[in-house]
Amino acid sequence: MKRLTFVVSLTNNSNDYQQEQAAAAEKAARRLGVEVKIIHADNDALAQSQQLLHFVQDSSVARPDAIMFEPAGGTAFPQVARAAAAAGIGWVVLNHDVDYIHELQRTYKVPVFAISSDHQEVGKIQGQQFAAMLPNGGTVLYIEGPANSSAAKDRTAGMMKAKPANIQIKSMRANWTEESAYRTVSSWLRLRTSLESRIDIVGAQDDSMAMGARKAFHDLAEGDRARWMRIPITGCDGMPKTGQAWVKNGTLAATIFIRPNTDLAIEMLVEAFKNGSTLPENKVTVPESVPSLAELAAAAQKLARAAKV
Repeated sequence: MKRLTFVVSLTNNSNDYQQEQAAAAEKAARRLGVEVKIIHADNDALAQSQQLLHFVQDSSVARPDAIMFEPAGGTAFPQVARAAAAAGIGWVVLNHDVDYIHELQRTYKVPVFAISSDHQEVGKIQGQQFAAMLPNGGTVLYIEGPANSSAAKDRTAGMMKAKPANIQIKSMRANWTEESAYRTVSSWLRLRTSLESRIDIVGAQDDSMAMGARKAFHDLAEGDRARWMRIPITGCDGMPKTGQAWVKNGTLAATIFIRPNTDLAIEMLVEAFKNGSTLPENKVTVPESVPSLAELAAAAQKLARAAKV
């Protein structure tokens, strides 16, 4: 059997989760003896669709056996997906809700599936983290991903369902990068209303945006900086070298471990191509709180007791 070749299209190369997605794909490819070509969309959905069409339609390039991609915008490119499957190219959607997988599996013989973390569960855990850290209620400055991202929507929905009624949410949006969150939070901090706001926790939908908020606080004038830098900051993704390390050193108060899934996708593709294995329409991985919810609650109780002394 010829060596399998897969294209892996990621949203950007500056987000720590996307970097870990690339590393996981490369590691799995070496282990399984396949070739991967990793490309990035720079958070541009139009550019991403053109990149993918290039591999599907351009006769000057060797066609890959499969394409896997994490959508940079709000669409998972159903027309490109059909064109790829019709051309004999497998198709995998990462971390995005799609409604066309069943149709493609029924119509074409190539491997087609979606794989994602349970983003509603991610949001639920984050809401539970807020509850553990604020047993008496409070206000969370909540940094969401882009409005057209299904992952961002699901995380918000899960968080809103899980948080108690005594926790208020003040939302703003960024674009899954540290720089975008830095700009968003810095702009908000320049508003008069921000000076009058009591914020008890900053919760971001990924660790890079959490760090962007922290950088915005750090860059304030000295008098304001101390106030904002005392506020606990939480994120999501929890990669070992970034999010989990930042929790260990106290830079972040908490994160949520969302395992990379490009390696699982490659394993599933290889099994399907070599053995004709039946693939599920959707495979879901399970996130987990870092530290545990019990540890967060215990730390909050300890702080409350110390404040009374």
